[in-house]
Amino acid sequence: MGSRTFLIGGGWDRAEVYAPFLREARGERRIGCLIVDEGDGAAQFARYAGALRGAGPTCAPVPLLLPLGGRFEPETALAGIDGLLVCGGLTPAYQEALADCRERLPELLAARGVPYAGFSAGAAVAARRAVVGGWLVDGVPVCPEETGEDLAEVEVRAGLGLVPFAVDVHAAQWGTLARLVAAVGRREVPYGVAVDENTLLTVDGDTARVAGAGRVHVVRPASGGSVTVRAYGAGEAFGAR
Repeated sequence: MGSRTFLIGGGWDRAEVYAPFLREARGERRIGCLIVDEGDGAAQFARYAGALRGAGPTCAPVPLLLPLGGRFEPETALAGIDGLLVCGGLTPAYQEALADCRERLPELLAARGVPYAGFSAGAAVAARRAVVGGWLVDGVPVCPEETGEDLAEVEVRAGLGLVPFAVDVHAAQWGTLARLVAAVGRREVPYGVAVDENTLLTVDGDTARVAGAGRVHVVRPASGGSVTVRAYGAGEAFGAR
C-alpha cells in the first residue's frame, strides 16, 4: 500500500475518473487492461480503450485478456506496461484469476512504479478482504438478486491488499451499500467503502480522496454489532486506515 491506488465504482460517462490514474503512469503510458474474457473480451477492451483515450489521448491501452478460469501471471503480462487497469465483470472470476499472485502483484507494482486502477470488479478485489458478491445473509435478502455475481450468500475472499478496507461498487445504482453494511456488521471485513458509479476514490497512504459525479459511502463498525455510515462527495477526503 505504498503507492496510490485508484478505485472506480463503475459507469462510463466521466473521463475525469481515469485522468488521475493516467497522470500517475510514467513513460509512454502503456495501460494494461486486464479483462476476464467471458466471450466479449475484445468488445469490452474497445470500450475501456475509448474511455481511457477520452481522458488521456496520448495513452496507449494494451489488452490483457484472460479466459474464464485463467490465472494472471504479472511478471510476463506487465512487461513494458506503465499502468494497470483491472476491469469489470464477474467479480469472483477476477478474484480467482488473481488468487495465485496476491502477494507478487502488489510487490511487482511497487517495485516497477506501476499504478493500479480498479474498475468495478477491479476495485472490489483491490481490498485485503474482498466482498466478491452475494445477495443473501443467512438466507435474507440484503440487496437485489441480480447484483449477486452468481453467488447467493454474501461472500468475502482474500484480495490483493492494496487498500485496507473492503470495497463495494455501483453503490447508488445497484443498491449494494446494504451488502457492505452486512459484511461490516458481521465483522467479516474491518470496514468498507461503497463507491457510486462515475466516481473515483484515490487512496494515497493514509488519505482517501473522492472525485467524480457520485459519492463514496464509508461503513465503519460501531458498538453492539451496529455500524455507522458517512457519505463523502467530490473534493472530500477521509482517513484510509
